[in-house]
Amino acid sequence: MSKIRVVHYINQFFAGIGGEEKADHKPEIREEVVGPGMEFNKQFGDDAEIVATIICGDSYFNENLEEAKAEVMEMIKKYNPDIFIAGPAFNAGRYGVACGTITDAVQNELNIPVLTGMYEENPGADMFKKNVYIVATKNSAAGMRKAVKVMAPLALKLARGESLDSPEEEGYFPRGIRRNYFAEERGSKRAVDMLIKKLKGEKFVTEFPMPDFDKVEPNPAVKDLANAKIALVTSGGIVPKSNPDHIESSSASKYGKYDIENVTDLTDETYETAHGGYDPVYANEDSDRVLPVDVLRDLEKEGTIGKLHRYFYTTTGNGTAVASSKAFAAEIAKELVADGVNAVILTST
Repeated sequence: MSKIRVVHYINQFFAGIGGEEKADHKPEIREEVVGPGMEFNKQFGDDAEIVATIICGDSYFNENLEEAKAEVMEMIKKYNPDIFIAGPAFNAGRYGVACGTITDAVQNELNIPVLTGMYEENPGADMFKKNVYIVATKNSAAGMRKAVKVMAPLALKLARGESLDSPEEEGYFPRGIRRNYFAEERGSKRAVDMLIKKLKGEKFVTEFPMPDFDKVEPNPAVKDLANAKIALVTSGGIVPKSNPDHIESSSASKYGKYDIENVTDLTDETYETAHGGYDPVYANEDSDRVLPVDVLRDLEKEGTIGKLHRYFYTTTGNGTAVASSKAFAAEIAKELVADGVNAVILTST
């Protein structure tokens, strides 16, 4: 019996090409096992083999989405794989989005099974977990062996067309698909048993988990705007010309803090957007359209507000992980409170 043919996709970092400085690496294919593919082949044993590894830089893929996707798809077709595996990407945002995008495309266009792996807060997981099988991983490559140990047997099942057990048993994110099955006890008894456990404060597992949303209580309204210090914060990626801190266009790993003490207008000669995923033309022509410094200066002169804070904070919201966003917000809020800021205007794209 012939081995299952696997094509594996990884980024420039896991291929050993380089880090952020090589994130613009164009797609290439190698007829060899590279990086994490070695652990996959070890777990596959005699059942499957990686016949080719596709490597692409995270920035190149996300900034040239359609072109990169088409290039990678053509590479995959040549090897006629039984399954396509991407990653695992852990909590690397751009890598996760690339893995999700290409597995979804391969599944839909080539009609072959696909599999990837990510940390639960990777934006790629949130975007694609209902479309493709994504194994839940730890947040860093330290969890590589454990991730591959779960992914490899699942990949074999998918390639063979075998039925899968529940997400909890197989280790993939729930896809919102419910299947009928015969339980040992009727639903009414199971429901009463769960209720009794809940009333007793005992542990129980619901059969219909509900989504968990953060609830943020709004602050009280600012009573005295005429004496208030107002700050501007944006996820629209407005930065000084040439993006001096190299804030990523997608899946940002950082934010910027910039002085606008004597700035009254964000001109096309001094500011631009670093944000990907939307047409930047109008933002680059006049960055005040995203970060309204000009209007706030007018309100400052009129006495409607007391003062515009001398710094603005900026990042890109495109594909940025929730955990990263929360961390940025905590750091920025701490500085704003220390600087006596009374209110923040938060703008997006």
